[in-house]
Amino acid sequence: MNDIHRIIDSLQTDMTETLKRWITIPSVKVAPIGNAPYGAEVDRALKTALTDAQKLGFSTRDIEGHAGDVRMGPLGADPLGILAHLDIVPAGDGWQMDPFGAIQEGDRIYGRGTSDNKGPAVAALYAMYAVKQAGIPLRREVRLILGCDEESGMEDMAYYEKHYGLPQTGFSPDATFPVINTEKGLMRIELKGDAAKDGLYVKDIHAGERFNVVPGSASALIAADAVLCKKIHSLASEMHLQIQAEPETEDTIRITSTGLAGHAAYPEVTRNAIGQLLLILRALGVTGPLKTLADCVGMEYNGLNLGIRCLDETSGALTCNLGILRYNDSGLYATLDIRYPLLASADRILSTIAASIGSHIIISQAEQKEPHHVAPNSQLVTALLDAYHEETGRKRECLAIGGGTYARCIKEGVAFGSAFPEDEELAHQAGEYITISCLMQNVRIFANAIIKLAAL
Repeated sequence: MNDIHRIIDSLQTDMTETLKRWITIPSVKVAPIGNAPYGAEVDRALKTALTDAQKLGFSTRDIEGHAGDVRMGPLGADPLGILAHLDIVPAGDGWQMDPFGAIQEGDRIYGRGTSDNKGPAVAALYAMYAVKQAGIPLRREVRLILGCDEESGMEDMAYYEKHYGLPQTGFSPDATFPVINTEKGLMRIELKGDAAKDGLYVKDIHAGERFNVVPGSASALIAADAVLCKKIHSLASEMHLQIQAEPETEDTIRITSTGLAGHAAYPEVTRNAIGQLLLILRALGVTGPLKTLADCVGMEYNGLNLGIRCLDETSGALTCNLGILRYNDSGLYATLDIRYPLLASADRILSTIAASIGSHIIISQAEQKEPHHVAPNSQLVTALLDAYHEETGRKRECLAIGGGTYARCIKEGVAFGSAFPEDEELAHQAGEYITISCLMQNVRIFANAIIKLAAL
């Protein structure tokens, strides 16, 4: 490993420049265009990454714009998969700098996608390159798969599996160290209802953009005069809500809720702006489906008032995120992103939500993924834990998360890195960054893992 470490150290400048180049591309999924199934910018990110890999001497494939792969070793021989993604969530509000400027300040590189997941993808690519440069013979193929739709449903991996076949074993550097061998089940639920016919008249709400993002801002336009603003501010203060209200016209008020955005898998470190907005609207006398959502969800993220709060020892507690809310005279549309424990039942959760919400709101399941678990004593997990311990001196440990990574797409897949337990969690939040020192440590760990799992 000393030779590998010297090679890795020599690659730092090239690696950081590669990451900066990838970060400048705003690869948010949009409507298909031509041969780009997830939009032009996602396709540009994919082509840029594959070109960079080719310059390093790797064999690459463009999987019809859905993904790409970078391969080395005996191609086709029991491939070890490393699954990362190039698509990102929207930049969102609250940035103090250009989210696509790839700005470096000291040890940090800022930008949307630095940690989720372009930084780890670059680290995996350069770990493969270090092993290649060291001339270490491999007994099996090592395949870095660069996906383009991880944030919006993983259609990319479904396409890859159907047309090319996914590896049977591997890891995804899209969470935290040491090894995450359990991922909760995922349910994405849509809610629709008619507009209220009485109570506070809410003219319009357009809040949130993604199922899996806790919204950091939300606003509602209500029919009322300026006199009500003072009452709204008083209520917000009493309820400890970050709410502002200002007249928009003579007979309307704009209520603005400011929360703390973040990943739906970790709602405990966020503050849902839609939830705050619903609570203040309920206090002002809203009725109909908005009141129901305030009563059944509000700012709760554990599913208590929906009747679905649960946990198990292996995977922890259920979480629930109200990610999108649209409301006007045409009715209500809202979404719930639910991460549920290994031993819970998706069917039971769905039926319980329906009973709690009532028949006046129609619920439908937009997506559902079963929990994923790999035995902690498997060869894969043992080797990864050894690589982590040898490079960091830290204890070997298996974890469970609510996040859904590409690891669940392969039979024996786990999440492995790239953040360390003490790192600040800013995935899906303003100010996202990765440190160069973390990036370098990732490369060392991944290279060690590749050698353990694929070398002769």
